[in-house]
Amino acid sequence: MSKKIIVLNGSPRAKGNTSALIDAFVKGARESGNSVTAFSLDRMNIHGCKGCFCGGKNPDSLCVQKDDMDKIYPVYKEADIVVLATPLYYWTISGQLKNAFDRLFAVAECDPDYRNPKKESVLIMAAEGHGFEESEYWYDRLEKHLGWKSLGKILCGGVMGAGDIHNTDEGKEKTAQAYELGKSIK
Repeated sequence: MSKKIIVLNGSPRAKGNTSALIDAFVKGARESGNSVTAFSLDRMNIHGCKGCFCGGKNPDSLCVQKDDMDKIYPVYKEADIVVLATPLYYWTISGQLKNAFDRLFAVAECDPDYRNPKKESVLIMAAEGHGFEESEYWYDRLEKHLGWKSLGKILCGGVMGAGDIHNTDEGKEKTAQAYELGKSIK
């Protein structure tokens, strides 16, 4: 049975290293018959969460703010798998990804007990260095709190310049792993 996958790409680089990992993952996932919808968050108009607890009241318009999150909400609600993709910025995820993810709370507000929909997830990251510990800590705690199940993490270090991922052994290895992870989803 095919899965519905949403990719939240928190990288500002359209042709960057994070995007290369996403492309490999998506190729594998689609070859296995899955449907994938990817959002490049940096190219979208997404405001920060106001913490107003007013979301979820109208199932046709989840958040009181009207911006490009309205494109993401229906895809997220239907998705079986959420891919969180981001470069490593100051030892954690990018602001673009954090901002959009915070806004997904409006979906949890649809439930009287603020329960988030159960999903499977993947973490994809690229970085100049190799200090992924803070991001992994966040991701692992997030999954535990939401009751999600991780299908895997693809963490590629040593790739700063756009396209470096194609020129390093680690980059080539991680790109192949991303493809295989996507391909394994059925």
